[in-house]
Amino acid sequence: MRTTARMSRRAMTFAVVAALAAGLLAGCASDADDGSGDAGAGNKGSTTLTVGTFGTFGYKQAGLYDEYMKLHKNITIKENVTTRTDVYWPKILTRLQAGSGTDDIQAIEIGNITEAVQTQADKFVDLGKEVDKSQWLDWKNKQATTKDGKLIGLGTDVGPMAICYRKDLLKKAGLPTDRDKLAEMWKGDWSKYVDVGKDYMKKAPSGTKFVDSASSVYNAALGGAKDRYYDKDGNVIWDKSQGVKDSWDATTEVATSDMSAKLKQFDKPWDQGFANGTFATIACPAWMIGYIQEKSGDSGKGNWDVAAAPTAANWGGSFIGVPTASKHQKEAVALAKWLTAPEQQAKVFAKQASFPSTPSAYENLKPKAETTAYFSNAPLTQIFSDAAKTIPVQTFGIKDQPINTAITDTGVLQVEQKGKSPEQGWDAATKEVKDVLGQ
Repeated sequence: MRTTARMSRRAMTFAVVAALAAGLLAGCASDADDGSGDAGAGNKGSTTLTVGTFGTFGYKQAGLYDEYMKLHKNITIKENVTTRTDVYWPKILTRLQAGSGTDDIQAIEIGNITEAVQTQADKFVDLGKEVDKSQWLDWKNKQATTKDGKLIGLGTDVGPMAICYRKDLLKKAGLPTDRDKLAEMWKGDWSKYVDVGKDYMKKAPSGTKFVDSASSVYNAALGGAKDRYYDKDGNVIWDKSQGVKDSWDATTEVATSDMSAKLKQFDKPWDQGFANGTFATIACPAWMIGYIQEKSGDSGKGNWDVAAAPTAANWGGSFIGVPTASKHQKEAVALAKWLTAPEQQAKVFAKQASFPSTPSAYENLKPKAETTAYFSNAPLTQIFSDAAKTIPVQTFGIKDQPINTAITDTGVLQVEQKGKSPEQGWDAATKEVKDVLGQ
């Protein structure tokens, strides 16, 4: 789950717990302890390839390194893991600039891919010449492609969005509980989702709210918007973006009402909100399914269900690239291609359910039976794969992360937590964004 610098730090909190729910739908790579270690016994007298990741990408856990080494007797694979993304990426940037010290394969988080494309492309091998690019989602490829067509990273996981909801709470509030009916009620517009929330609050069960937080609505809505903070030429358009405006309007409507539980995602009270049934709905990427199951516990089994989100949206995902500084470029490219092939992405899904970026893998993906039962036998793979295939191509910029953080953690919180007006919240966010941009 990788969208903003702040969100990445929250993701670290999630990842530690999500590791306890391995095998559930938890599509973002969860974090492991700092350090490194051989992926397996290895092959004596062989070429050693190093793979640098942040957290647990699932390759070692799914047995892929061992499988590859059995197929290639001359290769030994060693994985170097850095737990925190905010530590990992600055370290990699330094090594890329120095032209030495990188691993043969480096993971790139979605929040860093634009910076890599715009400022570090010459430090990575063009993988577009080595693969059939049609294997990956088109929008995923474009995130890692330079203006002149160079593909610097191969897609690993993605975070297609849905709405997870408590059937028991919606029923008590007199609303439909059928996933198809709900999806139709809010289809195409997040403001329609907000309207359902208004109806919920009219007869809301005591002590419950419609959503966990206003910020989660903002991130979900923006995750499906064509326009974000930058245009295709790299110009900052955050204050003119229709996508930002629509997302802000829907979000502040939540923030100024009584439908938000006002919980900060990945903080302890948020976790407790799942267990206590504090909120009825939440925008949930594929990787959040396992987290919900873990935090809601036995009391949530059969009460949770999943419906399509108002718009196809994405939250999270990563890439792997081969630095030109690699001493074993040919072998590293071959390994990167193999690790991200549909067959291998399906194996990682089977182990920890990281949702693949290769559509041909979707047909045979099956969540664990207990996960499907927990979510009322919802067709999880279909819902998330349908979303993944229709997510719009979005333009990201180098300051995308801090701009998003300024809007959610300053602007939205001013309105939701401190009772400021949407105009005051926007003014506060504007000041913060200008500081970020040095204006």
